[in-house]
Amino acid sequence: MNKLPATVVLLGSVSFLNDVASDMITPLLPVFLAGTLGAGPAIIGLIEGVADTAVSLLKLWAGRMSDRGMGRKLLTVSGYSVSNLVRPLLGLANSWGMVLLLRFTDRIGKGLRSAPRDAWLSGSIDGSLRGHAFGLHRTMDHSGAVIGPLLAAILLAWGLEMREVFLVSVVPGVLAVALLVFGLRAPARTERQHAPPLRWSLLHPRLRALVLAAGGVALSGAPDVFLILWLSQQGVPVPWIPLIWVAAHLARALIAFPAGRLSDRIGRLPVLISGWSLQVALLLLIPWTNEFWMVVAVLVGYAAATASTEGAELAMIGDLAHASAKGTAFGLYHMTVGLFALPGALWFGVVWEVYGMGYAFTISALLTAVAALALALLSRRPLPA
Repeated sequence: MNKLPATVVLLGSVSFLNDVASDMITPLLPVFLAGTLGAGPAIIGLIEGVADTAVSLLKLWAGRMSDRGMGRKLLTVSGYSVSNLVRPLLGLANSWGMVLLLRFTDRIGKGLRSAPRDAWLSGSIDGSLRGHAFGLHRTMDHSGAVIGPLLAAILLAWGLEMREVFLVSVVPGVLAVALLVFGLRAPARTERQHAPPLRWSLLHPRLRALVLAAGGVALSGAPDVFLILWLSQQGVPVPWIPLIWVAAHLARALIAFPAGRLSDRIGRLPVLISGWSLQVALLLLIPWTNEFWMVVAVLVGYAAATASTEGAELAMIGDLAHASAKGTAFGLYHMTVGLFALPGALWFGVVWEVYGMGYAFTISALLTAVAALALALLSRRPLPA
């Protein structure tokens, strides 16, 4: 196995700690909103989608600024700091409006850090190992999402309330920021004048196809909050939900690394199309699943399918983006996915509330299939000379 640089491992470790903090909250938040604050599926969908969408332009701005000379470490540290200072305050929320405000601020942090961090990681590794590096990063990220719900389940078993668990999440969050500040040397700044113009037409055609298809998957896929809500409505007891979420992220952690490495060997596109096709099959199966063990198996399988494409997507952006515009390309990708998150979460919540859960998951499957087909067809078109 080729040795990856320390930057890749340390950025992965920061994501690990950040996701420990985040996922002490994530699997409990829909239950908290519905059970404690009385929010319905449409409101949960609004909260899930509006925060990412509202800060989508910030993701592009942060990536662009990192190409034009603003320090990638500065932007990354700022983003992680904002999220980990604000997120634990969900434990003090007494209305869904306050949850929306805090989630919005949390997403501001993600908007600041995502593109500069990915550009930093992509620039630190040779192209032949880019899938390997992003696969490892996603595995460490999901590993944190395994530990976080376990800690939440242990704290709940000890008698803490959900609000208290949210407040305790500040501890791993502070550790993540400290590791980033003191453990990583800032990358060399990009010269301001070397950043090419921001024009859609100047992007590689296959990069444009990937960005559009990834936006389509964000619009069509089932948001995590609704998968958790599905567990709850299938009669899964609340203390079990963090444990099932652990199993889902363990599957993601186990699949992300080998899938990323596989994309280095056989190409990014086959990995993407295969992973999205598996998502379609599992989404179609969800409405027909009601036995406890089948519910768990389908959710874990769907989680693994979503993780199987993450490394390939990010590596493909690094492959196709110009060396002086990687931050911009990652920012455009994250912005597009974020812009489609709000309508995606909203339509899913409204369809669920009006027509039922089965219709929501079936439509999600069909739209995901359209996005996968679009990427396959657009990628087959001959490249311009």
